[in-house]
Amino acid sequence: MDWETGGEMISSIAGGNLLNIDDLTREAIIEVLDTAESFLEVSTRAIKKVPTLKGRVVASLFYEESTRTRLSFETAAKRLSADVISLAVAASSVKKGESLRDTASTIEALGVDAVVIRHQSSGAPHHVAAALPGIRIINAGDGQHQHPTQGLLDVFTLRQALSSRAGTTGSESGAELFKNLKVLIVGDIRHSRVARSDAWAYATLGSTVRICAPGTLLPDDVSTWPVEVMKNFDEALEWADVVGLLRLQNERGSGTLVPSLAEFTRSHGLTQERHRRLAPHVLITHPGPMNRGVEIDSLVADADNALISQQVANGVPVRMAVLYLALAGGEPKGYSHE
Repeated sequence: MDWETGGEMISSIAGGNLLNIDDLTREAIIEVLDTAESFLEVSTRAIKKVPTLKGRVVASLFYEESTRTRLSFETAAKRLSADVISLAVAASSVKKGESLRDTASTIEALGVDAVVIRHQSSGAPHHVAAALPGIRIINAGDGQHQHPTQGLLDVFTLRQALSSRAGTTGSESGAELFKNLKVLIVGDIRHSRVARSDAWAYATLGSTVRICAPGTLLPDDVSTWPVEVMKNFDEALEWADVVGLLRLQNERGSGTLVPSLAEFTRSHGLTQERHRRLAPHVLITHPGPMNRGVEIDSLVADADNALISQQVANGVPVRMAVLYLALAGGEPKGYSHE
């Protein structure tokens, strides 16, 4: 794959957009992971750039703040040599009543090639994609629906760890390492778009996925997910190879759905005592931000089997891969390799 020059390739991201992770086949997910693997080397260079998307324009449209996701997308675009427009929604005409459709029209008039959008309403990226069929739309998180690039970077990080144990590279392993893997997702499942994306990503790669949460924090549509529900957290920990923790989203009302933070920690927190009982091979993930001392003990978050810092670092190469696959299939007018 000639990503140095934006050479000919076939994008795995259907229609050039990434709206839902369950739109991706097993082969498509592997293509994203393998492409991200190739971009890891860029971050080790003195000049951390390749000319792949030179002449392209990527707009960062965040209606809901997320510093980690926004900065990793913008860094990814810049490392691919794209021009980046960062729209500060809080200070824009949106606050004066401008509709999402009007904002999309403004972006279209600016000659943007791709929009990375985060929105508090589920389905907002789909509406923008329908309104702007000529522009690539990347979902950076919508309401309680999905966060596809977080799901991709979570499986990418896990593949790195499993490949390291097996003595192979990620691309050599493909999806084989995920077959028969037992993944537990625990915490505020109801409000988590990451849980939805992770569950579909792991299941598509062949893993068995189970979720565990207080009954009040389980989604109403859980029967449509590719998961099994476990009621007892301690029994679930004995079963799992991977434990994916989620924070309580108090901004979405989670705090009113549990008796207290202390009670949630007692029933579903990964405490030091529970951590000591884990099998030696078990790996721990968390998409961040963490509530240390609530869903995860602070010392556990920094333990050797926790992949949390790697997840943060992998945000850039995975989002480089997504932008590349979405945009590198053709050249914009006036573009030259010279």
